Amino acid sequence: MKYSLKQIAVFDAVASLESVSAAARKLSMTQSAVSMSLGQLESLLGRPLFIRQGNRLTLSHWGNWLRPKARRLLQDAQQIELGLHEQHLISGRFKLCSSQTAAEHLLPELISKIDTDFPELRIELMVENSDSVVEGLLNYEFDLGIIEGRNDDSRLHQEQWLDDHLVVIASPHHPYARYESTSLSQLEQAKWVLREQGAGTRRIFDGAIHGVIEKLNVWKEYEHVPLLKALVKNGPYLSSLPFLDVEKDVANGELVILSTPQLNMKRHLAFIWRTDAGENPLRDCVITEARRLIRHRQTLIKR
Repeated sequence: MKYSLKQIAVFDAVASLESVSAAARKLSMTQSAVSMSLGQLESLLGRPLFIRQGNRLTLSHWGNWLRPKARRLLQDAQQIELGLHEQHLISGRFKLCSSQTAAEHLLPELISKIDTDFPELRIELMVENSDSVVEGLLNYEFDLGIIEGRNDDSRLHQEQWLDDHLVVIASPHHPYARYESTSLSQLEQAKWVLREQGAGTRRIFDGAIHGVIEKLNVWKEYEHVPLLKALVKNGPYLSSLPFLDVEKDVANGELVILSTPQLNMKRHLAFIWRTDAGENPLRDCVITEARRLIRHRQTLIKR
């Protein structure tokens, strides 16, 4: 084998950051060392891996071909380096990217439990909207994703985790709060604050109103759920969020859920990972513990 793992790591860092200087900082190397390593790899492979555009480097055709193979090689090398200290002990570094609802309401308890039972399993958690989770997995940035709703990309495998539903919320002082049911025409006339385009929550809400509400009066869009809830609590707005996100606020009397029987806003949280990822005991461990967590929560609710 002519190339080294170090050269592959340099290539991957430059591909991610599109900059030699940024890659050098990430790898704690000098710029000249990064440039030399990259040049050596291109020379060994006999192909240009980047297109130089000033200070920015973008992947060439060959670079795009190499990128997923390089990511897989680095992941395998990392697992070999960390290894399994004992046959029954799960260890290694695992990159998990989740949409906001799961990250806020489920993952703190899950990761804490895994940390107790499997102290050598180090989970790196990133929080993005569902579209960004999908994109990151396709770019080999994460080992596992959690999204809201469904994914139709055949390069990703999906397994359902938890059923959930969206609700329409208002302030207790909103005029609609006193009605037993809210009509479609009332929803159409209201002022709305919603999640941004690309969020799984927004996609499900847009699907629910498609064909039944012609035009929605959307005043503002935000990524941050607590901000949306604050706007609804203190203003004349409606919003639509997962029940998990508003459960405590409703119980405290700070928000009310409007009855909207004409909207079907059921959804689910799901795990996704690359179909070409192969077997991964760390992924299996995380998913098994996640399913156990939900069964435990459901048992507590029934009591």
